[in-house]
Amino acid sequence: MTIDLATVVEYESQRVRITDRQARSLAEAASGALTVATDPEPGWWRITAQHYVGSLEVDGLRLLIRPKIRPENLFLLLEVGLQAKDWRQEAYDYASTHDLLPSVIAFFTRTVETTLARGLLRSYREVREPLVALRGRLDLAAQFTRSGIASPVACRYDDFTADIAENRYLRTALRRALQVPRVAPADRRRLMQQLVALEDVADVGSQPEDIDHINFTRLNSHYEPALRLARLILANLTLVDQRGSTTASSFLLDMNRLFERFVTERLRRALQGRLDVRAEPPVFLGEQRQVFMKPDLTFVRRTATVYVGDIKYKITHDAGAKNGDYYQLLAYTTALDLPEGVLIYCLAEGGAPERAVTVRHAGKLLHTRAIDLSGPPARVGVAMAELAEWIVERATLAMPRWL
Repeated sequence: MTIDLATVVEYESQRVRITDRQARSLAEAASGALTVATDPEPGWWRITAQHYVGSLEVDGLRLLIRPKIRPENLFLLLEVGLQAKDWRQEAYDYASTHDLLPSVIAFFTRTVETTLARGLLRSYREVREPLVALRGRLDLAAQFTRSGIASPVACRYDDFTADIAENRYLRTALRRALQVPRVAPADRRRLMQQLVALEDVADVGSQPEDIDHINFTRLNSHYEPALRLARLILANLTLVDQRGSTTASSFLLDMNRLFERFVTERLRRALQGRLDVRAEPPVFLGEQRQVFMKPDLTFVRRTATVYVGDIKYKITHDAGAKNGDYYQLLAYTTALDLPEGVLIYCLAEGGAPERAVTVRHAGKLLHTRAIDLSGPPARVGVAMAELAEWIVERATLAMPRWL
C-alpha cells in the first residue's frame, strides 16, 4: 500500500493535499494532538499541530509532527540520566529521517543493552505452590483447605529469580517495540537478543503507571534509565487505536509534560541536599480546604515550603508571559503564604520574558525565567544550573529567619 507523507511543525499549520477520508480519520485519531480544517481549495486541508510531536499513521497517511526545538534537545528532554554520548547518534538519525519513533526505539534498545550488560537483576519473590515435598514453610491456610490430603504439600518459600517487576516491565516494552515498523534491522536484532536474555521472565501486561511504583535503590538504580524509556514507550506508543471506524498507529509525545519532567528532575538533582523539590503537591486556596490546586513545583527546606514554581513549555510571541499564567502563580503564592514565585518557560523562538511583576495591593513578586532550547545541549545544562542557583538565592531571601 502506498503511504502518503505529510510533515507539520508543532504549534504551526500546514496546508496538505489529502483525501476527505484521510482528513476525517486523522481528525478522529489525533483529537487533542492537532486540528484538521477545510481549505478553500477542494482536495486541500489545513493541519494545525498542538503541543505533541511524533508520528501518526492512518488510512494510508503518515503524518510527522516535528518539534520547534533542536533534535539534540528533544533527546536531551528524554535523556533520563544518560550522558550525551548515549543519545547523540539517535538525535542525528532523527534529524536526517524526520521520523522520531525508530530513533526512540534505537535509543531504548541501546539503553537496555547497556543495562543488561551489568547483569540481569534478580531478587527474592514469595512463591506459593503445592509440591510433593515440603519446601520453605508450610502454607497452613492453603493446606487446611485440602481436606486431609497429605500430598502435594502447600508450600510458601522465597525464590531468587529474575521474574521480578523491573524485568517484566522491560520485557513488555521490548515486545511492544518489536511491533514497530521501520526499525533498523540491527536494532531489531538487539531487541530479539534482549528478549532471549529475559526468557525466564513472565509475559505480564504492564501499564505505564506501574513503573512509577518502583522504588529505586543502589541495587536497581542502573535499571532506572531503561525503565524510564520503557514507560515513555508504553505510555505514548499506540499500535492499534480503534476509535469508531478508524484504526491508527501513533507515537505522540506531549511536549508540555516532557519539559515539565525534565525541569523537575534537573532541579531535583541540582538542589539535592539544599532544597527538597516536590512535584505537583496538593494545595488549597480556601481556608476550609476548598479550591484544590497542584503547582508544578514547590521547594521545601526542612518541613517548610519556601518557594513555588510553575513550568510552561511555550511562551507568547511577544516574549511575555500569559496573563493566565500570572493569575495561576499568584494563587499559588497566596495559598502557600509566600512573598514570591517563579514561572519557568521554554524559550525556543528568541526573545526573553519579563523578569518580574509586582502585584498591586498584594506585594507578591512574580518572576519569569526562561530555558532556551534553541542552542546546543551544553548551553541548556548551563542554563539549568544557573536556574537552580537563582532559586536557592531567591528562596533564601524569602524564607523565615528560623530556617
